Amino acid sequence: MLNRVVFWGVFLALLLAELYGYVAVRTALAPATPAGRRGLAIGYWVLTLGIWGLAIWAASTRHNGPTVLKSYLLAAPLVLLAAKFVVLLQLLLEDVTRLGRWAARLGSPAGGSTAPPLTRSQFLSRLALGLGAVPLLALIWGMVRGKTDYQVRRVVLRYPNLPAEFDGFKVLQISDLHTGSFESTEPLRRAVALINAQKADLIVMTGDLVNDRAPEVEPHIPALAGIRSDLPIFSILGNHDYGDYVQWPSLEAKRENLQRLARNHAKIGWRLLLDESHTIRRGAAELAILGVQNWSSHPNFPKHGNLTQAHAGSGSAPFKILLSHDPSHWTAQVLDYKDIDLTLSGHTHGMQFGVNLPGLKWSPVQYSYPQWAGLYEQGRQKLYVNVGLGYLGVSMRVGFLPEITVLELRRA
Repeated sequence: MLNRVVFWGVFLALLLAELYGYVAVRTALAPATPAGRRGLAIGYWVLTLGIWGLAIWAASTRHNGPTVLKSYLLAAPLVLLAAKFVVLLQLLLEDVTRLGRWAARLGSPAGGSTAPPLTRSQFLSRLALGLGAVPLLALIWGMVRGKTDYQVRRVVLRYPNLPAEFDGFKVLQISDLHTGSFESTEPLRRAVALINAQKADLIVMTGDLVNDRAPEVEPHIPALAGIRSDLPIFSILGNHDYGDYVQWPSLEAKRENLQRLARNHAKIGWRLLLDESHTIRRGAAELAILGVQNWSSHPNFPKHGNLTQAHAGSGSAPFKILLSHDPSHWTAQVLDYKDIDLTLSGHTHGMQFGVNLPGLKWSPVQYSYPQWAGLYEQGRQKLYVNVGLGYLGVSMRVGFLPEITVLELRRA
């Protein structure tokens, strides 16, 4: 019942956005002749239905190329809807005001019969269209530039139990590369140069190297192999790496895809952690890196990881870092392991859309994931959620730009 209510609520909101978008365009342009008004109406609705039709086709055939073109087709109605919702909010408010004035006139002694009828103001329609252009331009920028506008985020984390030998130790995290979405290798080459410029002590990748299939990363292996580190570069699997969203001809074909992906991690030079642990030593001090397969508390995502197994291999190391793709794992299981000091996750992408300003962080994904971007703390334990280096589905990023995170560990 709830799903049906949500569906019809969303459908009504979309319908209102389209109707108000049309009314705003018609009123702002105000064709002088009946033929002009008719032509405007036909043109608007043919264009609108055509964009939605192409987006539905792209979504239903997304696993069959050309995937880059389809990502833009999927983005097109979302870009226009963002602008139309701004128009909707303003003109709906105007209509509510007009309705209130009409009701007030009915209750007046004169009955309101002599007052001229209120009409929709061309000024307000044009203002609404102008303000609607703000998200429209932002989303277009996100499609053209934002999706590969790599940002380096620096975070200092303080721990009383950090061994003195690791004071100042820098961990660089990347996540959610989704290499199947890239049109060329140039953006990843830029990202690799930026990664190397940070001169981090340790580099990790927290899942979703591909969208669905292992071959997606193969054109990018030479670029990713250029990441330099004195220590091993550790990686884990994310939910997309298992090929769960593809119709495979057989179970064996799906298994072979995962094996091929594991081989690709090795070709890049990454050590793939599959529910296991690795110890880093500086003098007599130890720091353990644990890596689990994807584990999510959400029913739509897989629970492959075995944290108990990975934790058992970490021994008595006084400081432990866990790589776990899905941040919902943190509250569901990780917090029960009190000696796991830092968990590094990805998965959410910040939904590739939102507001990310000092003091204001919002994205629709926060209604599904309480921990979805940035740093979270509970007691001594900390979680950092990287919003990802790549993009998926919609070829766009606004607000939550592709991220390279440098976490500096300091002894409190």
